[in-house]
Amino acid sequence: MDKFLTFTIVGLATSAIYAVIASGLVLTYTTTGIFNFAQGAIGMLAAFTYWQLRFSWGWPTPVALIVVLFVLAPLFGILIDRVIMRGLQDTSETTKLVVSISLLIGMIGLAQIIWDPNVSRPYATFFATSKPLAIGPTTITWHQLITIAVAIAVAIGLRFLLYATRIGIAMRAAVDDRPLATLNGARPHRVSMFAWAIGSSLAALGGILIAPLVPLEAGTLSLLIISAYAAAIFGRLRSFPLVFVGAIVVGCTEGYLSGYLPQNQYLPGLRLASPAILLFIVLLLLPNPRLRGRTRSREFFPMPSRRGALGFAAGVTAAGVVLATTMSQPDLVTYGRVFSVGIIALSLVPLVGFAGQVSLCQLSFAGIGAIVMAHLGHNGNPIALVWAVLITAAIGAVIALPALRLSGIYLALGTAAFAIALDRWIFTLPKFSVFGLFNIDLFQQGSVSVDPLRLFGFTFDTPGSQMVLLSSVFALLSLLVVAIRRGRFGRRLLAMKDSEAACATLGLNLLGTKVTVFALSAGMAGLGGALLGSQLSSVSPQNFDLVTGLPIFALAVVGGIGAAGGALFGAVSLAGLLPLLAALLPSVSQYLVILPGLAGIGLGRNPNGAVHDLREGFMPIAKSRIVLVATVVVLAGLYAIRMLDAIDNWTYALLTMTTPLVAVVAATLLRRERADGVVPLEWRGVTEPWTDDDVRDLDRVLGLTEVELHGAARG
Repeated sequence: MDKFLTFTIVGLATSAIYAVIASGLVLTYTTTGIFNFAQGAIGMLAAFTYWQLRFSWGWPTPVALIVVLFVLAPLFGILIDRVIMRGLQDTSETTKLVVSISLLIGMIGLAQIIWDPNVSRPYATFFATSKPLAIGPTTITWHQLITIAVAIAVAIGLRFLLYATRIGIAMRAAVDDRPLATLNGARPHRVSMFAWAIGSSLAALGGILIAPLVPLEAGTLSLLIISAYAAAIFGRLRSFPLVFVGAIVVGCTEGYLSGYLPQNQYLPGLRLASPAILLFIVLLLLPNPRLRGRTRSREFFPMPSRRGALGFAAGVTAAGVVLATTMSQPDLVTYGRVFSVGIIALSLVPLVGFAGQVSLCQLSFAGIGAIVMAHLGHNGNPIALVWAVLITAAIGAVIALPALRLSGIYLALGTAAFAIALDRWIFTLPKFSVFGLFNIDLFQQGSVSVDPLRLFGFTFDTPGSQMVLLSSVFALLSLLVVAIRRGRFGRRLLAMKDSEAACATLGLNLLGTKVTVFALSAGMAGLGGALLGSQLSSVSPQNFDLVTGLPIFALAVVGGIGAAGGALFGAVSLAGLLPLLAALLPSVSQYLVILPGLAGIGLGRNPNGAVHDLREGFMPIAKSRIVLVATVVVLAGLYAIRMLDAIDNWTYALLTMTTPLVAVVAATLLRRERADGVVPLEWRGVTEPWTDDDVRDLDRVLGLTEVELHGAARG
């Protein structure tokens, strides 16, 4: 009984922290519709700031708390709302999620820049030297007592705010019907700003309370609060009383697990993964939500043409050959991960870009593929690639089954929970037997070696040959993705993304469609992971954890998640551009960790992605056959000159990048010269009289018929 009471007190203290953080998360979500995935990171930054003020600079505890909780945290929340979140109107849930994930990545990077992660920072509890209070046969520390009291005060304060103040009533009105609240004099922007300020303060309060109980490390502390997400989901992101009930359930469960879980070699990881597992269970126990209706969005991903897809695939393969034959061996090792990471990012295109199903566990599927390649690909056996695809596709389908009842942010959290459970528990398991039939030793509790692939008698054991292989595989998979987009299955995915309710009404099999696209995406990620493992020659669980996978997801969406080029953009940015900048600017290399976060934060300004703008910018080349042929000839000539060692790599790279830019200018001038004397359609009726021919030209450009314009003839 003494033990039970002790761990109950521990669980209640932990529950109080989760309740405080989850309350801030629910407050911002219900008033703005944005799930702040970076809520834990805000608490992490506040914890570091409080440590700096209180323990490093020696400020008095009350002063440090007032500055962090009532000045810095609210101002930070207001800054997030004004600068970032207000630009997310009429964007998809994926875009909103990526922006908050990018905020998480950026804040983790910022913390690592300001506070060296290799330095230990002791963090004392409140009244650490005071004697604990006795409660029957056990005791409770002052820090635990303060934590519970703070949670009760937060609950009372939120109740008073929402039901007894004008701003609180405006918050609840904005939740129920934002346009109607605006018509009745409410100020939604002011409400959202106030909500972000309070939410950030509550996150800061939770971070300060939980920091003494765990190591003060940016990534760990940011994701440790995943349990608060489970409490928020327990309240369905709306009900504060249920949020507090959920926090008690989650916190006490963790406390009892730490006290009563049997001690053996298979269960230590389960304790670490228990918050994620609890989150997944809470998600599955939620009542079935209504099917999502049509969503309005500013995003637009055009249908890729066959010629464009073939040209893109040929260009990717040519780029792989050029890189393999011009770069040095050390550079090939440094930048060789571009196409393997690109394949993993490409697996997101049909799932997220076409179907609108958010997944944060693609790198986990890649890790499974790498394990299969390590254990079945001895001596580079290519059959292991087939097994990697099949096994990961089967696991993806199994994961899809419980996730079928989830969508939007719930699905994102479910896949994130799966990823955390894998890298904190499953991937760390020691060798075990499956029903006595065979043994499994995943990462051998450390790292596992992967043999280079051997195909058609040729072993891809050099960085150059691996570069050519991976670029060719990426090119082929991009053609597959384009074929899906142009085919019947692609139209089903797009229809499901647009409106699940309409698809169900029309008889579309949502179950089969979702399972198929999950399996396809997981299989592609598994193939990418198998090839990445063969490229690295040795892999460990750290290569495939959630934090490592988040930048891949974020940058793929920044590039344009509805196109294969977006996946390549994300991979080049992460595995190519960042290492290049680190090599060119070593003095600022430590600051580069925040670049993926900054790129994702800016996504709200251009939800179509960077590739859309690049495509539009270089479109004049594609429209001019003469310029296109000349560009290809010049690029081939430059490559021949480089292979003759007439120029060095830097000169070759500069000339290669300059050639398309010159070609764009030439194509634009040539097109303008041909158009001299022809008045553009948008100027007709302004610079010259409007005619019937102009009307027909306008109808042709808009694709409108007489029936669509004027209706059917009436008899």
